[in-house]
Amino acid sequence: MKLRALIGVLALAAGMLTVLTGPASAAPTRYEAENATISQGVVESNHTGFSGTGFVNGDNVAGSYTEWTVNAATAGTATIAIRYSNGTTVDRPGDVAVNGNVVSAARSFPSTTNWDTWVTSTLTAPVNAGSNKIRITATTANGNPNLDFVDVEVSSTVTTQYQAENATISQGVVATNHTGYTGTGFVDYVNTVGSYIEWNVSAPVAGSATLAFRYANGTTADRPMDITVNGATTNKSFPVTTNWDTWATVSLTANLSVGNNIVRATATTANGGPNADRLDVTTGTSSDTEKPTAPGQPTCDDNNNTDTTIPLDWPPSTDNVGVVAYDIYNLGQQIATAPAPPYTVTGLNASSTYTISVFARDAAGNVSLSSPEVVCHTKAPTGDTPPTKPGTPAISNVTATGATATWTASTDDHGVASYKVRNHATGTVLASVPGTTASVPLECNTTYTLDVVAVDTISQNSAPSDPSNSFTTPSCGTVPQSPTTVAGSWDVPWDIAWAPDASQALVTERDTFKVFKVSPTGTKTQVGTVPNVVTTDGEGGLMGVQFSPTWNGTTDQQVFFMHTASEGNRVATMNYNGTSLSGYSAILTGINKNRYHNGGRIRFGPDHYLYVTTGDAQQSSNAPNLSSLNGKILRITKTGAAAPGNPFGTRVWSYGHRNPQGITWDSAGRMWESELGNSAFDELNLIQPGKNYGWPTCEGNCSTSGMTNPKYQWDVSVASPSGIDYVNGALFMAALRGQRLWRIVLNGENVSSVNSYFNSTYGRLRAVTKVPGASAIWFGSTNSDNNGNGNPDVIRRSNIQ
Repeated sequence: MKLRALIGVLALAAGMLTVLTGPASAAPTRYEAENATISQGVVESNHTGFSGTGFVNGDNVAGSYTEWTVNAATAGTATIAIRYSNGTTVDRPGDVAVNGNVVSAARSFPSTTNWDTWVTSTLTAPVNAGSNKIRITATTANGNPNLDFVDVEVSSTVTTQYQAENATISQGVVATNHTGYTGTGFVDYVNTVGSYIEWNVSAPVAGSATLAFRYANGTTADRPMDITVNGATTNKSFPVTTNWDTWATVSLTANLSVGNNIVRATATTANGGPNADRLDVTTGTSSDTEKPTAPGQPTCDDNNNTDTTIPLDWPPSTDNVGVVAYDIYNLGQQIATAPAPPYTVTGLNASSTYTISVFARDAAGNVSLSSPEVVCHTKAPTGDTPPTKPGTPAISNVTATGATATWTASTDDHGVASYKVRNHATGTVLASVPGTTASVPLECNTTYTLDVVAVDTISQNSAPSDPSNSFTTPSCGTVPQSPTTVAGSWDVPWDIAWAPDASQALVTERDTFKVFKVSPTGTKTQVGTVPNVVTTDGEGGLMGVQFSPTWNGTTDQQVFFMHTASEGNRVATMNYNGTSLSGYSAILTGINKNRYHNGGRIRFGPDHYLYVTTGDAQQSSNAPNLSSLNGKILRITKTGAAAPGNPFGTRVWSYGHRNPQGITWDSAGRMWESELGNSAFDELNLIQPGKNYGWPTCEGNCSTSGMTNPKYQWDVSVASPSGIDYVNGALFMAALRGQRLWRIVLNGENVSSVNSYFNSTYGRLRAVTKVPGASAIWFGSTNSDNNGNGNPDVIRRSNIQ
């Protein structure tokens, strides 16, 4: 297929089509494979139909590649058409990289029936002005397909189509009773003032854009509408189009912000709006794809820190265009943004330790890898009086999973910032709130007395209140029982996966890269080490593990891992015969890594496709960007290809995630996910295909159109969720910072009650998995990680009864 004949490629949002437009080369430029750089392959001409003087037959090994040097007159978006032949019966996937960045990981090159039949696979990617390298690298032992040429055409603008039927509709319906529409239908406005359609429009760069509305008006009167773009409104005429089967376009120019924009078309007369087919948005493309270099080693000025501030300095980054800001993190939580070094971080807690790393960011939103970390401290408060003792809490609305506590306020010379409601017997914090009333999550069938501690603005605690009256929560059915030890002596056990026959489980250690099998009775044996794993000195390393759904140790020996590698995060497969691991093949690469926010959980769903959680790699713009594999839940086949039925035709299943962690399915096949927030809320999400879960626009619940709210949210101090699994009508979710196990009772698609267990008893909890054939879970602690207290890591079993 000629590249010029290509109108567009499926973009990365529901109902969206991306089309290259605007200034472009007069025709695609062809680069023959026989003139490229070839690693582990030869030029041949023993099949017909090729272009030029031959084609490249790569060796049948993973890692063989063909690399072209292509030239672009200007920076922009290139459409790359790859002509290939695959005369076998199996796919031959390859990683497509541009200038060293994988832009299409394990891209499918399926069978073409025979070696004389050639087809074209087309994708888009950003390129720089001047010389660029395009490389296709085989990802399996079958090697690449035969490669004939690449056609490359560069454009400096891009048009994205947003179908009306996939937008937010107020007082209108999706209809199909007229001809000539695109997509799956059109929107028929209700004949009233104020009916509207609202689109979420993503722009790669800030600036002027053209908005073109395709519509039909089969009446004899104009149907004007207010077009509102990020709050700025322009009234436009939508004149008659002869009949309802005739479609026309009304265009206007508007300024868009980089990232998400809200475009609304609102009827201004009692006739309502015209029938709306789609919105076409033409924008410029971002030509800067190069990340800044990592900042140097940060240092703290301990001579000038205070109880709430830390002065920092670091060697600055460099960038091909220029660094515009530095994001400062305490472990995985962003605490400040600085224009340049040096910088004083403010608003910190007194007498606290901060593990700080710095990330550079350029104007195009590219984020560097992490600086080294530095451990800093704030001083103890001076010259300030702690808050007075709060009043005795009164308890009401006692249920099996919670109660309401109310108390009289403390006073403080600088103000009370929050109150901590505690279990008076153990001192465990059960809730933290800004006011004097709290809904407190509790365990079932347990006797409590509660007290309250006030916290001022420099983190000084008051004396605890007098204890409340004693009360006992009712029984609530299936709850975690006191656990027993399965196996100990772990080094950050990250994930647990059971074999389909329940004969054993595999456990990964994040920082040692080792894999162990554990018998149902707790016998622990190392079965191997996953190759090609590297650490990020944060949250990366060897993470998720999962058996093939049909694994039996003989005819099917596949197990899958997600891990950090030198170039980024990967999904890989190895052979496991029940005793030892062997072989290794990466099935999905091109997932960006960073010190934190790497996701890492993999699970086969009820449909036998593999679901993969990926973090935003500390570049929040990745999450809503559907051309990125980061900040997503992916759904792939065992070869790493996009699974059939995915909402965008890509590997993306859902998007707008910050750092998704545990995933599981309930008895009705609904998918649930736990997600780490930044500084406000952690989330439990009901995952549905094609939905946007809000990050970075939303953290927890919000009212932004097009964003999907969580089914439940927690303050980050009591959650930082990790693994999750489903047992007997409830989800069981491990909490890291919260150091507890959350029980979340479901009622269909909603949460009916939430309570916690083992609060501060076993430390940071990470992995949770149901024991096959039993009403029980295994859960693991990770107190030896960089956030832990150094206590031994243990995997325990708790019966659910």
